[in-house]
Amino acid sequence: MKAAVLVFPGSNREGDVAQAIELVTGRQPQMIWHGEGSFEKTDLIVLPGGFSYGDYLRCGAMAAQSPVMAEVKKRAAQGVPVLAICNGFQIAAEAGLVPGTLMRNSHLKFVCTDVHLKVETSQSLFTNRYQAGQVIKVPVAHAEGNYFADDDTLKRLEDRGQIAFRYCAPDGKVDGTGNPNGSIRNIAGVFNETKTVMGLMPHPENAVEPMFGGTDGKALFEGLVDALS
Repeated sequence: MKAAVLVFPGSNREGDVAQAIELVTGRQPQMIWHGEGSFEKTDLIVLPGGFSYGDYLRCGAMAAQSPVMAEVKKRAAQGVPVLAICNGFQIAAEAGLVPGTLMRNSHLKFVCTDVHLKVETSQSLFTNRYQAGQVIKVPVAHAEGNYFADDDTLKRLEDRGQIAFRYCAPDGKVDGTGNPNGSIRNIAGVFNETKTVMGLMPHPENAVEPMFGGTDGKALFEGLVDALS
């Protein structure tokens, strides 16, 4: 599986996700600067976490207008999978690659902690190594991760199985107690309509080795290798 990791001014998790990809594929991904108008053919595009453009205007708003994002949107429309993590999720939402938006956390504070996620579906490129209903533990680190969408959009997401993960308690209960940011319906990650683009606020790339405190995120990258190699 060939992967490309985009790098924007202010990105800070591009190295982490590149290491996670190399761990499961044995090869380093391309690192693509935001000013590039095009890049080599690839099987997977990753928008990493960080603070692109210093979060100026709105998180992800300026990065979504970067020259490279025109190429990302073109390839996403052709079916090339896109994994958008944290600030990458914010960029993808601003670019219209996934539905909804990310607002400031409801408690108005930056949150950095481990969270539990309930896997909503195993029927995707990104979640095929998990079981529906499985609970995994991965970290979050953000100030604007409060997912929101209007009622019609939420109905479509629910009806079409486009919700990838929800925040939950350690025992899997989705009752708001495990929600770190106030996201509506405890949503932590969503797909586009074809499930070829996934955005999520938690960081699976930081849960791929025991020394990181957990390995629950590794299956996400292994599943991508299964699906795309």
